[in-house]
Amino acid sequence: MIKVCVIGYGTIGKRVADAVLKQDDMELVGIADVVPDYKVKVAYSKGIKVYVPKEKFEDFKSAGIGPQGTIEELLDKVDVVVDATPAGIGARNKSTLYTDRKVKVIFQGGEKANIADVSFSALANYSKAVGKRFVRVVSCNTTAILRVIAAYLNNGYKIEKVRVNIARRGADPHEYRRGPINDVILDPPKIPSHHAEDVKSVLPDINIVTSAIAIPVTITHLHFVNITFKDGISRDEALETLYRTPRIMLFESSYGFRSSAQVIEWARDIGRHRADIPENIIFKDTVSVIDQNELMFLMAVHQESIVIPENIDAIRAVSGYTNMWSSIRKTDEALGLFMEGKVYG
Repeated sequence: MIKVCVIGYGTIGKRVADAVLKQDDMELVGIADVVPDYKVKVAYSKGIKVYVPKEKFEDFKSAGIGPQGTIEELLDKVDVVVDATPAGIGARNKSTLYTDRKVKVIFQGGEKANIADVSFSALANYSKAVGKRFVRVVSCNTTAILRVIAAYLNNGYKIEKVRVNIARRGADPHEYRRGPINDVILDPPKIPSHHAEDVKSVLPDINIVTSAIAIPVTITHLHFVNITFKDGISRDEALETLYRTPRIMLFESSYGFRSSAQVIEWARDIGRHRADIPENIIFKDTVSVIDQNELMFLMAVHQESIVIPENIDAIRAVSGYTNMWSSIRKTDEALGLFMEGKVYG
């Protein structure tokens, strides 16, 4: 049983904690945070043990949250830490909390790549993370891009180049201080965006260029993906590869799927917790092949949940679990991901 804790109980942290609770080979020892807000209060009400800085004990007690102990005490009880703190805090935690302890740590994509021994995407480079001490799960957008690249590489296709244009959500649903409200922001105001370099931190030999804008929505990102293959590919072959690859779903307009909002509504209707969609959302009718080797499609990315399966696989990898496909299947089953027609291996 892998003993796990989550540091930072926000958008990603709370989902990772819930995901760990669903695994039969992991134990959630506790979570840690520095602010006694409603999210931590919910965790406490669910019976999750909460650890806080010693100087924050009284603040948490006043909020009706009884701390189980200090963060340092929590770290001494676990094998693996998932650091889901805001960007930059993970680097500070590494130097002040983790380096002098024996714990292994999973960082998130907001941290710089050099914080870890390896940047991680389960379908693309699982084996590289096996036994490593510090691993970084790449960002939501990068995770989505790497899944589709890996789908074709793992099926023997040779890729000449990848071009992705990203319309990023302006904020997560709870982030009331972020925007834009009535604008389209160049994010960044140059090409390439950082996502290309992030992909290369996992697959360094990929020829990729990305661009990004931020738009006034909260529910998903949207990608226009263009992959050029060295050899030919048909539309049927492209679709079959996507259909067979775990963590990728195809949505058809004939069923009324013409927007990401409708996909989120579908997730609510089928009872997905928090309406999460950890799978890539590919709009099937947009999948097109031009000139026999240029694949194009539109893909939505549920930024709040897409990296959760990868965090679970990363926990297993750093713990020495070597079987990539076994871990991916185990994770997908436990999280209730769409598995019909998927090939694990």
